[in-house]
Amino acid sequence: FFILYLRSNLAGLHLFKTDSIVSVLDRLILIVLCIFMLKNDVFKSEEGIMYFVYAQTVSYLLTTVTAFIILLSKTHSFSFKFDKAFSLMILKKSLPFAILTLLMSFYNRIDTVMIERILPDGDVQSGIYAQAFRILDATNMIAFLTAGMLLPIFSRMLKYKESVEPLVKLISTLLLTPAIVVGIGCLFYSTELMELMYKEHIEDSAKIFGLLMMSFIAVSTTYIFGTLLTANGNMRQLNYMAATGMLFNIILNYFLIKQYNAYGSAISSMITQFATAGIQVFIAQKIFKFKANFRLINTFIVFTVGIIGINYATHELLEFHWMIRFSIMVASSSLLAFITGIISLKSMFRIMKYG
Repeated sequence: FFILYLRSNLAGLHLFKTDSIVSVLDRLILIVLCIFMLKNDVFKSEEGIMYFVYAQTVSYLLTTVTAFIILLSKTHSFSFKFDKAFSLMILKKSLPFAILTLLMSFYNRIDTVMIERILPDGDVQSGIYAQAFRILDATNMIAFLTAGMLLPIFSRMLKYKESVEPLVKLISTLLLTPAIVVGIGCLFYSTELMELMYKEHIEDSAKIFGLLMMSFIAVSTTYIFGTLLTANGNMRQLNYMAATGMLFNIILNYFLIKQYNAYGSAISSMITQFATAGIQVFIAQKIFKFKANFRLINTFIVFTVGIIGINYATHELLEFHWMIRFSIMVASSSLLAFITGIISLKSMFRIMKYG
């Protein structure tokens, strides 16, 4: 909690590089401590799991202290006092954001709960689903960190009545381009990637994994346009969208899980994510009067078709080891992004000016 609070202050000061370092500092410290304990066989003792808890606690404490020192060096002052009226005002203004977070958590996380409750072998099926979902959860951190950077930038631009359309276009290309590569690539190489990480239920997890990773495209879209709408204070529209998405997801899950087991939940999740992302794009277009950029849309279509072709060629036609084919796919996809002009070095440097 304190780390997030201190990071919000760093982001508010537009210290995005510092915020990025602090965001991963606790994991970095934890990794170093775990490596030390593994080398000294600490985890082999009866209380091995408790040592991991201690290491995690130390990493959080060190990160909190580091973030506080950095923030203090930038603000040169610190004072603490409790103001009841101010606190109530903050709680009142925070309520719509809390409701939005809760509603979105429901349609993002309720899948495994429903799988376990509905199916006779729910514990097994939820485990199969979790195997695939872990990778999506980890990948989402990229979009999540980008959204954390975008929120104060959008807020500042809207405050000074600057046009956000160029930034939305820029960040859409920079975030959705790798999302398309990751989503389609994981769809084609789902079995190989699951075999690399697990030993059981590979075929079932692979099918689920492919659909869930396609959802990453929609999730990335949500982080862009949802962040823009949040910065603009359109919480009522976002909460209606999230409530609709939650109900839609629960209904879909109820019917699809019974018919297709955990795979049905993956279908439900993908449909819900794309539907809610589309709604947010529609709301943003209506509020900000964005002009339809057909050139960019056509470029994305050409790029997506090209990525599908590259994945088909490397996965189905080449006979090398799958890791070599996967590497060729990634390299070819990156090259295609520059050839189509959807990403350029100029656009990558332009994002820096918004910091």
